[in-house]
Amino acid sequence: MRDFSRQGFLGPDSEAILSSVIVGVVGVGGGGSHIVQQFSHIGVRRYVVADGDTVEDHNLNRLIGATRRDAARAVPKIKVAQRIIRGLNTGVEIHPVSRPWQTAISDFRRCHAIVGCVDSFSERDQLEKFCRRFLIPYIDIGMDVHAVGSEFVIAGQVVLSMPGEHCMWCMGLLDEQSIAEEARRYGDAGFNPQVIWPNGVLASTAVGLFMQLVTPWHQKHQQSVYLEYNGNSHTVAPSNRMMALAGRACPHFSAGERGDPLFGR
Repeated sequence: MRDFSRQGFLGPDSEAILSSVIVGVVGVGGGGSHIVQQFSHIGVRRYVVADGDTVEDHNLNRLIGATRRDAARAVPKIKVAQRIIRGLNTGVEIHPVSRPWQTAISDFRRCHAIVGCVDSFSERDQLEKFCRRFLIPYIDIGMDVHAVGSEFVIAGQVVLSMPGEHCMWCMGLLDEQSIAEEARRYGDAGFNPQVIWPNGVLASTAVGLFMQLVTPWHQKHQQSVYLEYNGNSHTVAPSNRMMALAGRACPHFSAGERGDPLFGR
């Protein structure tokens, strides 16, 4: 029996809550591998996890739990995620999805929250629409590295998209031009530089938002959240875009429209 006494401040029922809550994780690469590791340490026992990729040598600078042997054997990333989860908890329930997450709608519908660690705009759009359709809080993380003159800037975001509140279209993270450009490249999000520490910062922040959703240790989030990460100054701060949205309703998902009506049919 694991001892969770040092996280007792989360609330007297927090261990039971974390044992019963179902979390979805889409993408268990650089960011998602941090997510499942932290969920496992904190006591989450029920998962729906989707990823169709295998471990390669170039993943080893950021993929938590992966080894050189995994890369040599092209082990599915989802197997690494399961190994992490089962290595920390007994009696866990894992629904692995090694195909596109859209083929496992019935499993993801059961989730109390879903975390997206994906590269493409279209994938983010589909995940958010799905979560709005079924009133599931959606947490999104992402990062990129941009060349500015002779230097590089690390930037990223953590978003909590709450049903009935502002969405990622409102925040400017999704727009028609970006999705259309991606479609012209056949949905390829392209090669994005990745290193382990920004992914860790973003994943830890996402887990913190999740904990505020499900345990009573802190004021619960009833509204959407947009946090910006500056990897050069090592800061995470609320985006000014949310201030501009204050008092305005989301025009993309009205009270009578819950996402894409085709999902789940």
